[in-house]
Amino acid sequence: MKNIAILGSTGSIGTQTLEVVDAHPDKFTVEILTANNNANLLIEQAKKYKPDTVVIANEEKYTEVKDALKNEPIKVFTGSKSIEDVAEFSTIDTVITAMVGYSGLLPTIKAIKAGKHIALANKETLVVAGEIIKDLVAKHNVQIYPVDSEHSAIFQCLTGETGNEIEKILLTASGGPFRGKDIDFLKTVTPAQALKHPNWDMGAKITIDSASMMNKGFEAIEAKWLFDVKAEQIEVLVHPQSIVHSAVQFKDGSIKAQMGMPDMRVPIQYALTYPDRPYADYPRLNFMDYPNLTFEKPDMKTFRNLQLAFDAMEKGGNVACIINAANEIAVEAFLKEKINFLGMTDLIESCTQKVSFIEKPTIQDYIETDKTTRELAKSLI
Repeated sequence: MKNIAILGSTGSIGTQTLEVVDAHPDKFTVEILTANNNANLLIEQAKKYKPDTVVIANEEKYTEVKDALKNEPIKVFTGSKSIEDVAEFSTIDTVITAMVGYSGLLPTIKAIKAGKHIALANKETLVVAGEIIKDLVAKHNVQIYPVDSEHSAIFQCLTGETGNEIEKILLTASGGPFRGKDIDFLKTVTPAQALKHPNWDMGAKITIDSASMMNKGFEAIEAKWLFDVKAEQIEVLVHPQSIVHSAVQFKDGSIKAQMGMPDMRVPIQYALTYPDRPYADYPRLNFMDYPNLTFEKPDMKTFRNLQLAFDAMEKGGNVACIINAANEIAVEAFLKEKINFLGMTDLIESCTQKVSFIEKPTIQDYIETDKTTRELAKSLI
């Protein structure tokens, strides 16, 4: 039995992780559940899975959760600091980091320092502080198992290829709901339109990031750190069918691709059970249903977020941290209709020009950069 902590259990990745647990009750024990704001679902999950501890980050909802679980043998804590603390618990084997955005960084660092293996769904952790995370993982001898479907695909392609040099990573993207649209169209799109992803069922923030291509930019940065490659070794391919989840080209010219239906439970399960592949009753790919798999170059002039991410990779330092913080504010503003779709990119670019560049940031520098950028972004809206 593997004891797991799910940081962000009420979100899309968290709930699908619990579906994986349901499919393999002989393999997993849920030790920790945390949520940001969704007290009702956290209470429901706690009653079903009987974890040792739950944390609700929103302190205003602590009493509600505490009272609802008063007859259960479950410890209840609140606040973001408590999420960091529970990630260190000695009873945990693996921490699933499914929190949204920057909030996942410090709990992930705490978990790594405590020697926990990480099933990483929070790509922002590596976007913001990839170099520090990479050093910590090596120092504390832990493994990061990627949960994003694209990075899981790359990880699977590299299994058994120890010592074989990567020539190129082919990172696939669905293109989102606005694939092929021009700038004039994007000026008028609404949050409701942007939230209609053609292939994946995800939370609001990551769905907007997918529509703007920022998600793919973040995934490129994540790939750089996970697989020790340079920006020029990462090629983004728009693949509308989302069947090829990503591929690796080796120095002999061979390409290995990982394929399957767009179902996040598969990479979640692989991250939790690696190197085993236990049976899963998930939908199977029938090639006759997808006789044509197509690939296109991304339009980085229209979807400038992707270019900003590659520029951040090239420059290094704290630039990706700036982009991440500005993007979180921009997405929130777009969802509240305070700025338009293209205004998100303008806001992010403005922040990269105004926030001080730090070539060799410490973790405290990242914390300060994040805070400064958020304040600036809010003032610019």
